[in-house]
Amino acid sequence: MPSGARHTLSLMCGRYAAAKDQADLVLEFDVEVVATAEPSRSVLVKPQDPPAGAPDYNVAPSKQAPVVLTRASRSDPEGPLSRQLRLLTWGLVPSWAKDVKIGMRFINARAETALESGPFARAALARRCLVPADGWYEWQASPTVLDAKGKPRKQPFFIHRGDAAPLAFAGLYEFWRDPAVPDRDDPLAWLTTFTIITTAAEPGLDRIHDRQPLVLEPDNWAAWLDPALTDPAAVERMLRFERAGRFAAYPVSTAVNGSAGNGAHLLDALPAAALRGVVDPTTGEIIGS
Repeated sequence: MPSGARHTLSLMCGRYAAAKDQADLVLEFDVEVVATAEPSRSVLVKPQDPPAGAPDYNVAPSKQAPVVLTRASRSDPEGPLSRQLRLLTWGLVPSWAKDVKIGMRFINARAETALESGPFARAALARRCLVPADGWYEWQASPTVLDAKGKPRKQPFFIHRGDAAPLAFAGLYEFWRDPAVPDRDDPLAWLTTFTIITTAAEPGLDRIHDRQPLVLEPDNWAAWLDPALTDPAAVERMLRFERAGRFAAYPVSTAVNGSAGNGAHLLDALPAAALRGVVDPTTGEIIGS
């Protein structure tokens, strides 16, 4: 494993909601090629539920999820670039990996070190993507209430854009070649994976967790997706993007705690009467004893 790989975990919670129809994603992200029906390799033993590409209110690591990227077509690698919508596996597997299970270690990449970290450095310069989402889940450790095991009780929050504008996480993607599949043209010979870049949480959200996804604005999307943009200084500037005040957060049911839970009800806000030892991210007030 290249040096630096063991220092890349960002400790952001690994769940988000991606429930928009693909037709809406095509419009919002100016997608030119929809490739979600193409055969692709999964790391899951059982069929994904909901199926990959369907609205999913609880996207977890190892699932395939819609990702926007810019590349030439597979049939014409030297041809023109196009903005594509594809299904990639969450949890980046570097090309040098011996085992695809390593992807569970690399679901996130820190913005501060992505350009120098072993698993992410090359992708940060050449294989950047956008991960469409409705918002993400994060768990707040209570400062006053303990759970049955004597540890701080954790309250899940859903965090989303307050202005209802399209939301896209900055991501990186990578190709892994399975040496056990002799035919390079076999779709099962390749696993394509992605990671979500995280950055320091902005004021307010830092009362929930100290990290958050790096969310780019639409006017940054074209540059971020451009594989010809390989200048480290330019990429570094995008990795340092920040704009506070875009997001709203509210507590939700612990039904989201299990990766099998799904459905629109996961986004329902919990009433204040159901909260115990929860810090209001806006005011800092502790709600519920």
